[in-house]
Amino acid sequence: MTTDFKQQALDYHSKPKPGKISVELSTSAETQNDLALAYSPGVAEPVKAIAENPDAAYDYTIKGNLVAVISNGTAILGLGNLGAMASKPVMEGKALLFKRFAGIDSIDIEVDTEEPREFIETVVRIADTFGGINLEDIKAPECFEIENELIDRCNVPVFHDDQHGTAIVTAAGMLNALEIQGKNLETAKIVCLGAGSAAIACMRLLMRLGALNENLTMIDRLGVIYKGREGVTSIKEPFAHETSDRTLADALKGADVFVGLSGANLLSSELLSTMAPSPIVFACSNPDPEIDPALAKATRSDLIIATGRSDYPNQVNNVLGFPFIFRGALDVRATVINEEMKVAAVNALRAIAKLPVPPSVLTACELDSLEFGPEYIIPKPMDGRLLGDISAAVAQAAIDTGVARLPYPAHYPIESVDQI
Repeated sequence: MTTDFKQQALDYHSKPKPGKISVELSTSAETQNDLALAYSPGVAEPVKAIAENPDAAYDYTIKGNLVAVISNGTAILGLGNLGAMASKPVMEGKALLFKRFAGIDSIDIEVDTEEPREFIETVVRIADTFGGINLEDIKAPECFEIENELIDRCNVPVFHDDQHGTAIVTAAGMLNALEIQGKNLETAKIVCLGAGSAAIACMRLLMRLGALNENLTMIDRLGVIYKGREGVTSIKEPFAHETSDRTLADALKGADVFVGLSGANLLSSELLSTMAPSPIVFACSNPDPEIDPALAKATRSDLIIATGRSDYPNQVNNVLGFPFIFRGALDVRATVINEEMKVAAVNALRAIAKLPVPPSVLTACELDSLEFGPEYIIPKPMDGRLLGDISAAVAQAAIDTGVARLPYPAHYPIESVDQI
């Protein structure tokens, strides 16, 4: 990252005024009568309606289109545990993306504790203010306990985006890459370098979609997670199986897929050369991937590579998922975001990449052409079809699985946030 870009980033966050989001009025407040309706005495009427029926809050307040982005700052991006306040720019960024891509009002909340019980109790007490809860940048293994209990105790959808958003976008891109390479999920040999929250969620979802445990090797800081290895946590145990592999080098021999959710430059060209013909590499460490794409392509001309960066093709970016998943969940007032809704998002996302790319997307990406293939396995974030297609699929899945409290929205299909 250049000095100029660093300064540009600081200026972006500080000018013309600090931060990236603000609160704006959604109704008139120009006359004395407006003020009488907005506050005293008029506000008493919705207060009484909500006291009689709490669900009336969806009719008379912002609740139904409001998501909280909540963190304790224990796993900020790839920067680590820098504290709750340091996570605020990231949480504001998520709020910006919710509004920009799905028309969802969002506010960031930073909870200053590393104790899971304190964090859980804090969120439970404020959850009903919102239509949904997006958890972010919470370290493993605490994040699993936190999310699971909040799902059980909150009356609105709770979604840890580091886990499920990453998994959904990764799965969509992976299924398309396998298809292009003439392979399938059921027989692919997959190596996952990393065993944190994102890695575990990605592998869980791939297994739900058809990947076999015996074909999936997960590697943590101590090496391959194999059956019988001492000190394997209950979260990692489901990925252990009988294997003689003990290192990344062992596991990569003849592997079809490498998924990196670990750190920079951990996949060497020598190791890449040992993978099976037509390999797939998802090097998702940010800002520096597990292998530089240029080096990877120079080593293997037959590969498909994806990263988390916007300056390379095939960006695996959570913005392709979470705004539209929440849009669909909010629109049918879903009580949870369940596995069926996640799978629906995967299928809708991967299908968009196979459609002709609109001229507006080509213009935004400064490209002359783009079509489904090794350099385009997943849609671009600026593709307006993400909002309509993914939101509709998620909403329908919520209805089909009985977790929706409203019927299919009359305004679907959505083509832009202006329709919301």
